[in-house]
Amino acid sequence: MELAHSLLLNEEAYNQLGEVQKAEFIFDWLRYLEKLLLATSKSDVKEKQKALVEQLLSLLNSSPGPPTRKLLAKNLGVLYSIGDTFSVYETIDKCNDLIRSKDDSPSYLPTKLAAVVCLGSLYKKLGRILVNTFTDTVGNILKAMKSAESQGRYEIMLSLQNILNGLGAAATPCHRDVYKAAKSCLTDRSMAVRCAAAKCLLELQKEAIFMWSTDLDSVATLCFKSFEGSNYDVRISVSKLLGTVLARAIISKHPGAAVSRQSIRRVSLEEVLELLGTGFLRGSSGFLRASGDMLKGTSSVSRDVRVGVTQAYVVFVSTLGGIWLEKNFATFLSHILSLVSQSHPKATQTQTDAVCGRRCVSFILRATIGGLLGEKAQIAAAKDICQAIWKLKKVVDVTASQHMLVCALQELGNLIYSLGTTAAPLLQDSSAGILDSVISVILHPSISVRLATAWCLHCIAVALPSYLTPLLDRCLERLTVLKSSPEAVTGFSFAVAALLGAVKHCPLGIPHGKGKIIMTLAEDLLCSAVQNSRLSAQRTQAGWLLIAALMTLGPAVVSHHLARLLLLWKCVFPVSPKDLETEKSRGDSFTWQVTLEGRAGALCAVKSFVSHCGDLLTEEVIQHLLPPLPCAVDLLTQLSSVLKTYGSTLKMPSVVYRQRLYELLILLPPETYEENFCAILKELAADLTASDIQVAASAFLLPPLCHQDDLVILSPLLQETDHRFIEEQLLLGNGIACGSLEYDPYSIYEKDVEGDSVPKPLSPVLSVISSAVKLFGVVCAHVGEAQRLSVLEQLLDSIKHTKGARQQVVQLHVVSSLSSFLKYLAGSKGKLGSEEMRKPALALVMGALESPNPLLRCAAAEAWARLAQVVNDGAFTAALAQVSFDKLKSARDVVTRTGYSLALGSLHRYLGGISSSQHLSSCVGILYTLSQDSTSPDVQTWALHSLSLIIDSAGPLYHMHVEPTLSLIIMLLLNVPPTHAEVHQSLGRCLNALITTLGPELQGNSTSISTLRTSCLLGCAVMQDNPDCLVQAQAISCLQQLHMFAPRHVNLSSLVSCLCVNLCSPYLLLRRAVLACLRQLVQREAAEVSEHAVLLAKDNREELTSDANIREVGLEGALLTLLDKETDQKLCHDIKETLNHMLTSMAVDKLSFWLKLCKDVLAASADFTTVTCVDTMQEEEGDKGDDASVLTTGNDDKSFPFTNPRWATRVFAAECVCRIINQCENAHSAHFDIALAQEMKKRDSRNDFLVLHLADLIRMAFMAATDHSDQLRLSGLETLLVVIRRFAAIPEPEFPGHVILEQYQANVGAALRPAFTSETPPDVTAKACQVCSAWIASGVVSDLNDLRRVHQLLVSSLTKIQAGKEALSHLYNESASTMEILAVLKAWAEVYIIAVERHKSHRQPLKTIPCSEESVRNGPHSTDGLLDLVHTDLSTLSRLWLAALQDFALLTLPSEFASQLPVEGGAFYTAETSENAKLHYYNSWALILHATALWLTSTGFVVADPDEEAAHLSRPVTPTSMCQGSSSGATVKSPEDVCTDRFHLILGISVEFLCSLRSDATMESITACLHALQALLDVPWPRSKIGSDQDLGIELLNVLHRVILTRESPSIQLASLEVVRQIICAAQEHVKEKRRSAEVDDGAAEKETLPEFGEGKDTGGLVPGKSLVFATLELCVCILVRQLPELNPKLTGSPGVKATKPQVLSEDGSRLVSAALVILSELPAVCSPEGSISILPTILYLTIGVLRETAVKLPGGQLPSTVAASLQALKGILSSPMARAEKSHSAWTDLLRSALTTILDCWDPVDGTHQELDEISLLTAITVFILSTSPEVTTIPCLQKRCIEKFKATLEIKDPVVQIKTYQLLLSIFQYPNPAVSYPYIYSLVSSIVEKLQEIDKRKPEDTAELQIFQEGIKVLQALVAIAEEQHRSQLVACLLPILISFLLDDNDLGSATSVMKNLHDFALQNLMQIGPQYSSVFKNVMASSPALKARLEAAIKGNQESVKIKIPTSKHTKNPGKNTSIQLKTNFL
Repeated sequence: MELAHSLLLNEEAYNQLGEVQKAEFIFDWLRYLEKLLLATSKSDVKEKQKALVEQLLSLLNSSPGPPTRKLLAKNLGVLYSIGDTFSVYETIDKCNDLIRSKDDSPSYLPTKLAAVVCLGSLYKKLGRILVNTFTDTVGNILKAMKSAESQGRYEIMLSLQNILNGLGAAATPCHRDVYKAAKSCLTDRSMAVRCAAAKCLLELQKEAIFMWSTDLDSVATLCFKSFEGSNYDVRISVSKLLGTVLARAIISKHPGAAVSRQSIRRVSLEEVLELLGTGFLRGSSGFLRASGDMLKGTSSVSRDVRVGVTQAYVVFVSTLGGIWLEKNFATFLSHILSLVSQSHPKATQTQTDAVCGRRCVSFILRATIGGLLGEKAQIAAAKDICQAIWKLKKVVDVTASQHMLVCALQELGNLIYSLGTTAAPLLQDSSAGILDSVISVILHPSISVRLATAWCLHCIAVALPSYLTPLLDRCLERLTVLKSSPEAVTGFSFAVAALLGAVKHCPLGIPHGKGKIIMTLAEDLLCSAVQNSRLSAQRTQAGWLLIAALMTLGPAVVSHHLARLLLLWKCVFPVSPKDLETEKSRGDSFTWQVTLEGRAGALCAVKSFVSHCGDLLTEEVIQHLLPPLPCAVDLLTQLSSVLKTYGSTLKMPSVVYRQRLYELLILLPPETYEENFCAILKELAADLTASDIQVAASAFLLPPLCHQDDLVILSPLLQETDHRFIEEQLLLGNGIACGSLEYDPYSIYEKDVEGDSVPKPLSPVLSVISSAVKLFGVVCAHVGEAQRLSVLEQLLDSIKHTKGARQQVVQLHVVSSLSSFLKYLAGSKGKLGSEEMRKPALALVMGALESPNPLLRCAAAEAWARLAQVVNDGAFTAALAQVSFDKLKSARDVVTRTGYSLALGSLHRYLGGISSSQHLSSCVGILYTLSQDSTSPDVQTWALHSLSLIIDSAGPLYHMHVEPTLSLIIMLLLNVPPTHAEVHQSLGRCLNALITTLGPELQGNSTSISTLRTSCLLGCAVMQDNPDCLVQAQAISCLQQLHMFAPRHVNLSSLVSCLCVNLCSPYLLLRRAVLACLRQLVQREAAEVSEHAVLLAKDNREELTSDANIREVGLEGALLTLLDKETDQKLCHDIKETLNHMLTSMAVDKLSFWLKLCKDVLAASADFTTVTCVDTMQEEEGDKGDDASVLTTGNDDKSFPFTNPRWATRVFAAECVCRIINQCENAHSAHFDIALAQEMKKRDSRNDFLVLHLADLIRMAFMAATDHSDQLRLSGLETLLVVIRRFAAIPEPEFPGHVILEQYQANVGAALRPAFTSETPPDVTAKACQVCSAWIASGVVSDLNDLRRVHQLLVSSLTKIQAGKEALSHLYNESASTMEILAVLKAWAEVYIIAVERHKSHRQPLKTIPCSEESVRNGPHSTDGLLDLVHTDLSTLSRLWLAALQDFALLTLPSEFASQLPVEGGAFYTAETSENAKLHYYNSWALILHATALWLTSTGFVVADPDEEAAHLSRPVTPTSMCQGSSSGATVKSPEDVCTDRFHLILGISVEFLCSLRSDATMESITACLHALQALLDVPWPRSKIGSDQDLGIELLNVLHRVILTRESPSIQLASLEVVRQIICAAQEHVKEKRRSAEVDDGAAEKETLPEFGEGKDTGGLVPGKSLVFATLELCVCILVRQLPELNPKLTGSPGVKATKPQVLSEDGSRLVSAALVILSELPAVCSPEGSISILPTILYLTIGVLRETAVKLPGGQLPSTVAASLQALKGILSSPMARAEKSHSAWTDLLRSALTTILDCWDPVDGTHQELDEISLLTAITVFILSTSPEVTTIPCLQKRCIEKFKATLEIKDPVVQIKTYQLLLSIFQYPNPAVSYPYIYSLVSSIVEKLQEIDKRKPEDTAELQIFQEGIKVLQALVAIAEEQHRSQLVACLLPILISFLLDDNDLGSATSVMKNLHDFALQNLMQIGPQYSSVFKNVMASSPALKARLEAAIKGNQESVKIKIPTSKHTKNPGKNTSIQLKTNFL
C-alpha cells in the first residue's frame, strides 16, 4: 500500500493488482492525495496538474464505487481550487457528456454517478467562478434525473445541494427548477432519496425566498406528505427542513433581515402554528380538500405524519432559540395544548389516538421547555403552565379539557423534577399557588387527569423532599374527610400511592408513623366498601392500592404491618372450592365487578410485598401466603363461565385479574404452587391461543426474547434514539395504543425505568399476554414430560387450525412462549427431555423462521440456538446446522434466507467452540455467498450480521478465514450503495469482530499483519465517510478497538477531529460511540487529545457544529456544555468519566484553565445572571464573570459556553474542584506553600500553583454552598471542607504568625450561616456542622470574638437537639433527626478534642477542668479560650455524648440480643428506625468516644456533686477513696458504680470495635478509639481498674496486638504502643500498691513470709493467655521483628548473633522500635523476682539486638534514635530493683554478665565483617553496664580486662568524634563512687590519656575537633585530681600545669593567633585560674620550680586583665615535660 502514497497514481503498481486490490489501491491513493494536495506548494501542484486531472478523469470510467467517487470528486475540487482553473470547463463538459450518455447498462451506472458527484464537488469548491456554465449543468442533471433510478436520484439531489451551496445567491435562475425536482423526490419511494431531497431543499431555502413566503403552505403540505410511510432518518431530515423553513418565515419579519427586492408575504406566528397544527391534526390531506373519509370521521392521521410534525415543532422552536420561546411562551403553550383539546375530536376520538397525541404533546413540551430554557425561565414557564391548569379546570365540559390537563400536569411534574430543589422559590411563591392548583385537580371527573395529578405530586415530592410529608398528610386528611366522594377516594388514593412511591427517591424518608396511619386507612376503606354500593368499587381499589404502595417502603416499615396484610389477604378469597361455587350462583354483574377488582388488588398488594420486601419472605410467611393461592387459581379457571353468566361488562376486570395473578405467580418460587401447575398451564394455553385477540403486537412481546445484539438488524425504531418517547408508537403498529398510566393505576408507585418520565404500562389486553408468555416459560419448565409434550403439541395444532391474520397472532404468541420456556430452561440449566419433545419444538421454531415478520424470525433464531443448548447433544446440533445449510442452498426467497442465516449465527453464539473447523468453513462459505447477493440488501444485512456472530464466537479458530473475510468486507464497503445503510452497519459489525479476533497481533510488523492492518484502517476510513450516522458510529468503535490493540497505527489527530465533529450529532448512538471512544483515548493520552481538539477548532473546519464551542473553552468545556444538555444517562456517565480522566492527567498542568471552567459553570448559575438561552454570548473581562452587565445578546449563532447550567452540572463542577485539589496534593509542594509559589511564579510566569487561586476556591465553594439546590449546597460545603483542611496550616508570609485563610473568615461564616436555618434539610445541616468543627479545629482564627460567629452556629444547633429525638422536625424519617443530632455531637466532640490538645501543649497536662478564676488569671490567651468556649456547654454535651455512646453500644449488639433492647429505642433513635440509624452512629461514634474519654479524664472520674468545691476534685482518686465518697451520695447508684459503668462503656465499645476491625473501618475511627483509651488510662482510677483486673489487661493487649498486625499505619501502631505502655504502668502501680499495703499490714511479721506479688509468683512461670507480661512480650516482639527481621533467629536461620550490616530505620520505624523498648524496660517491675528471671534473657536479647542491628555511624557522632532508646532501656533494666532483690540477685548477675559478654562480642568481628558498627554506641553500652549494675557484674577480671581493652583500642582511633566521646565516657567511669569499679580503669588508661595530651601539646591543635579533644582530656585529668588522694595530688597537678601553661600566648602573639589557638589560650587560662586557688600549695611549688612557666603565666594573666581583643595567629613550641612523670604516676598509684 505504501506504493499508493504519491502525488501521481503509480500506474505500474496499479496494473499488477487484482480487481479487489485495485479498488483498495485507488481508494488509498485518493485518501493520501487529499492530504497531500493541501500540504504541497501551489507551483508543484500546477506542474503536475494536467497529468493528475487526466488520471482522475480516467478513473471516472473505471466504474468507481460510492466512497471512491466521493473522494475522487473531492480531490478534483481541491485540485482546481489550488491549481489553475482554465481546464475546469473541459472537465465539466466531460462530466456532462458522461451524464448525457445513452448507455443504461448497470455496469455504466457507477461512471454516471461519479460524474454527477464530481460536478457537485467542483461547483461547491469553485462556486461563482463557474457561474456561466451552471444553468446548462443543472438543466442536464435535472433532465438525467427523469430517467434515473433511486441511486441516481439520490446522488443528483446531493450534487444539487453542493451546487447550490457553492453558488449561493448566483443560482437564483434555477431555484424554481431545482425546487420542482426536489418536490417530487421528497415523496420518493426510496427513503434515502427523500433524505437527500430534504437536504437539497434545506440548502435551497437559504436563498430561495419563495420557499418561506409565497410557497410556505405548499412546502408544509409537501413535508407532511413526505412523512407518510417514512422511516426515522426521513423524519429527522424532513422535520429539520420544515422546522427551519417555518422559523425562517417568522424571523424574516425583522426589519433589515428581509431582502427588499421582493415583496414578501408577512407570516405571523399564529399562522405558522396553525400550519403545523393542521399537519398534526389532519395529516397530509391538505387544508380544504378533506377527503371523504375525513368527513365521515373514520380515518385518523397516520402516526408517522404526526410523529414527523412533532419533531418539526421541536426543530422550529430550537431554531428560534430560548429567548424567543420565553417571549412567546404563553402563545406556544396554549397552541400545543390545544392539539389534544376536544375542539379537534379527530385527534382524540379513540383512547389509542388520545394516548399517542398526548405523547407527542409531552415530547414537544419536554424538548423545548426542558431543552432550551435556563432554570429561571423554567420557573416562569412552570407558572404559565399553572395558569393554564387553573383555566382548564374551570372548563365545564370535562371531556374537552381532560387531555390538555394531563399534558400540562405531566410537563409541570417533569419541570419541577428536573429543577430539583432549585424549584423551592416557585413552590413558596403564594401568588403562583402551584400546590393548590395541582391538588384541586385531584377531584377531576376524568381518571387520566387524576392519575396525572398524582404523578405530578410524585415529581414534586422527589424534587423537593421537604414537601413529601406535608403533601402526604394533606392527601390523607382529604381522603379521610371526603370518603363519600368517588372522585376523591380514587384521586387522593392515587396521590398517596404516588407519594409513597417517591419515598425511595428521598434518602431522608418520611416519619415511621405514617405507615400505620395509611394501613389503618386502607383497612377502613376495604371494610367500608360494602356499606355503600355507589362507592364499593372505588373504596376497594383505593384500599388495596394504598397497601400495595405501602409495601414499597421496604421491610423496615412493612414488618410492623405484616400480620394485618396477611389477614386481609386470607379474607379476600373464599376458603374452599365449595364456597367458590356458591359465590358463582350468588350476586350480579356489579358485585362480581367489585369482587374481581378487590381480588386483583389483593394480588397486586402481595406481588408488591414479594418484590419489595424479599427479606421478610421467611418460610413461615410463605406458609401464610399460600392458602389463598389454589382458590385464586380456581377462580381463574372459572372466569369464562362467570363471564358467560354475567355478561361482557366483566371482560376488562377479568383480564386484569388474570394479569395480576400471572404476575404474582412469576415472582413466587414455582414449588409454592406446584399442585396447580396443570390448571395454570391449561389457562395459559387458552390465553395464548384465544380467538378474540386481533392485534399482533410483536414489538412489545419479542424484543425481550431476542438477543439484544440482533435487534440492530431490524427496524431502527428498536434502537435507542433521542425520539424514543414518540417513535415507540410507530413500533407498536397502528392499532395498538402506547403505554399510558390509566391502563394500570397500580404502576404509579413503581420505580420507572427512565427516571423522570411517567410509567407507561401497556393496556391489560397486551400485558396479560406478556405475563402469560413469561409464566408459561416457568410452569412448562416445572411440569412432567408427558404434560410438556401434550401442551407443545396442542400449541402446534392451534397454529395449524387458524388462518390468515389470526394465524400470525397465534404463531407470535406460541413462539414467544416457547422462546420464554427455552430461555428459562437454559438459564436454570434444565434439560428438554426425551427425543419426542424435540419434534414439536423444532416444528414451531422452523415455522417461525419462515415467518414474514422479521422480529419473529429473529426470536425464532434465538430459540433455535437455545433449543440446541438445552438438548446439549452434538449430533442434534450438527443436524440443526445441516438443516440450515440445506434450506439456505435451496431457498430463493428473502424470508427463508434471512431467517436461517441468522439461525446459523445464533447457533454459534451459544455453542461457540463445538463446531469443528470444517463445519465453520461451510458456514462461512454460505454466508460469503449470501452477503454478496446485491439484489437483496436484507439478505446481505442478515448474512453479514450472522457472520459477525460467527467471527465473535469462533475466536482463534477463525484465523484461517481472516484474510478472505477482510477482503470481502472491504470490497462490499467500496461497492454497496450508500442508500443501503443497513448493509454498511452489518459490515461495520463484521469489521469490529475481526479486529477483536486479531487483537494485539495487530501491533506486529510482518507483511501479512501490516496488510491486514492497512485494510482495517481503510475499512474504517470508508465507514467514516458514509452519510449514515450509525455507520459512522461503527467506524468510531472500530477505530477505538484498533487504538486499543495498535495505538501507534491509529492517526490520533484525524480520529479526534472526527470525534469533535460528531460530538453534538443529533443521533444518540453516534454520540454514545464518540464518548465511549473519547473515554478510552483520554485514559492514555488526555493531553494529546485535548491539543488536537483545540488545533482542529482553530483551523475552523466548517463541519464543526456550532454547539460545541471548542475554540473558546477547549474540549473539556465542550464536554461540560454537552453534559448540561444531555439527558441520556449512559452518555452523561461517559462524559463525566471522560472529564474525570482528563482532569486526573491534566488539571495540575492546566490549573488556571480548569479552575476557570469550574468557576464559569458555578458563577453562571441562575442566581447570578439574567436568564439567557442558546443564542447568548458572554465575554470574560477580568473577574466580572458573575456580573449581569457582562451578558450581551448577540444574534450570531455562537453561544457562550455556560449559559445557565443546570444544577446537576454545577454539582459536577463543584466535585471537580475537590478533585483538582486532591490532584495538586500529589504534585509539587508549592501548590500548598504561598511563599514558594510566589517565588516560582516570579521566576517563570508560566508556573501556576493552586495556593495562588485560593480566593477563587473560596468563592466557588461559597457560591455552591449558598445555592437553592440542596445537592449543590452539599457539594459546596464539601469543597469548603476540603479547602479548610488543605490550606489551614499555610502561613501568610506578609503577616508572620497569621495564616492565609484568616482573611476569608467572613466568607466561611456567610457560607455556613444559611445551613443552620430552620427549613434547611438535616443532611445539609449535618454537613455544615462538620465544616464548622473543621474550621474551629483548624486554628485559622485565633481571636475568640471572631471564632464566636461560627461557634454560635454550633451552639444554636446544640440547643435545637437537646430535646432528643422528639424535638426535631416531623418532615423526615426519624433516622434523619438521628443523623442531625449525631452530626452536631460529633462536631462538638471534634472541637473539644482540639481544645484539650491545645490546652495540653501550652500548659502542664490537664488534670482538672480549669475553673473560671484560673482562666481569668491566664489572660485572654486563645488556647484556653477555646476550652472556655466549650466549657460552658460541657455539662450538657457530656450528658448527650454518654447517651449517644450508650445507644451505639446497644445498636452494635449481635442480633441474638435483640429482645433485650429497649422497646422505645434509644436516646436518639426509635426502635423502628434502628437499622437506618446504625449507619449514622457508625459515622460519628469514634470522635464522641474520644471526647467523652477526655471529659472523664478531666474530671478525674470523680462523680462530683455540683456544690462541692472544685479544689476537691483535684485530689487523685484511689479506689478506696471512691468507696468512702459513695456513702454520702443519695443516688440509687453509687458514684463508684456510675464510674465503673462509664469506664466499661468506653472500654467495651473500644474493644468491640478494635477486636473485629471491618475492612471499611476508617483510620480516623481507629485513631480516635486508641486516643480515647490513652486518655482513659491517663488518670489513676481507670488505671487501678485495669491493674486490678488482669484478664481485662490481657484482653486489651491481645486486641491491640491484632490491631498492630492488621493495620500497617505507623501512627496507629504508635498509638497502640502508647496504650500498652499505660497498661504496663497500671500493672506496675497495682503491684507496688499491693507490696506497700502488704508491708503495712504485716509490718510486724517476718519478711520471709511475705507473699510474692507480681507475675511469676514463686515459680517464675508465665502462662500464655493468662499472663500480662507474656502478652506484652508477644506484642513487642511483633513490632521489633517487623522492623528488624534479623532479631528473629528463625528468620535469620542461626541461633547466635549473626553478623549483618547495621541499618538505619525510617523515622516511623525508629519511633516504633523506641516505643517498644520503653515498654520492655518497664516489664521487670511488673514481675515477682522469679518472674523477672524468666523474662530477663528475652528482654536483654531484644534490647541488645536492637543496639547491634541499628548501631550505624552517623556524622557528628550523634547516636541513632533506636540506639539511644536501647541504651535508655538497658539503663532501666540494669537499675531495676530486681537486680538487687535477694531472691533474684545471683541469677540476674549471671544473666547481666552474659549480656555484657554479648556486647563485647559484637565488637570482635567473627569473620572480618561488622566493621560498620558504631564504636561509640557499644562503648556507651559498656559504660551503662559499668555504671548501672552492681559492681560484682563488671568487676570479674575477664570481663573487666576486655572492657579496658576496648577503651584502650578506642583511644587509639584517629576519629576525633570517637575520641571526644571516649573521654566523656571515661570521665563518668572515673567519677564512679565505688573504687572497686573505677580504679582499674584509672590505672590502665590514665597514662595513655596523658600521652595523648602531651602529643597534642607538641603539635598544637589545628582545628576545633582537636581543641575539643584536648578540652575533654583536660577535664578527665581535672576529675582525677579531684578524686586522687591527698599525697598523690601534687604529682598530678605538676603533670597538668605545664600542659596548660604551654598553651598560653603572650601579648604580641595573641594578636596574630588563629581562633583555635585563641580559644585554647582562653581555656587554659580559665582552668589555671581555677586550679591555682584550689590546690595553692602544689601550685606554688610547681611555679617556683619553673620560672619560665611562671613568667608565661603572669604575662597571660596581665594580658587578660587588659583584655586585649586582637586575634593573632602564632605557633610556639614550649618545653615539653619528660615522659618520666607519667611513669612515675603509675607507680605512685600503685
